[in-house]
Amino acid sequence: MVTQVQFKMLLPLAYEWAQKQERIILRDGVPLAGTQMEDARAVGVQNPERVRLLSVRQIPRPEHSALKAAAADIQLITPQTEGLALRYGIYIRSDCWEARRLLVHEFVHTAQYERFGGFQEFLQQYLQECNINGYPAAPLEQEAITLSARLCV
Repeated sequence: MVTQVQFKMLLPLAYEWAQKQERIILRDGVPLAGTQMEDARAVGVQNPERVRLLSVRQIPRPEHSALKAAAADIQLITPQTEGLALRYGIYIRSDCWEARRLLVHEFVHTAQYERFGGFQEFLQQYLQECNINGYPAAPLEQEAITLSARLCV
């Protein structure tokens, strides 16, 4: 667990890293295809036409040593991470590209970014929940797990 002092220090670095990654995905990624667009709308994404997907061999991790350590500590980004939503930019590990449930899960996070109003508001809440409750038990993560399971029966 990251202390509250560390959390407050790392949060601006997390915002900066996330926004940089989103720019890369929006530049290099592909728009949603037909059923992906429908799935995004079904879980509440207001602007699915803005979403881009980028296939990567491994989800990038922050380069800043303290931020990288914190992400690993709360199990947010590990070598096993299959996808990562950064508002409208979504990384998908290449071996998981066809995994509908994963895509829907990440669309839920995109909808959460929209609901919270952007990077700062969403990341502050999401990362705090992951830090306090643990990544898989965080309420926003549980929402994504539940909605993707419900849609992908």
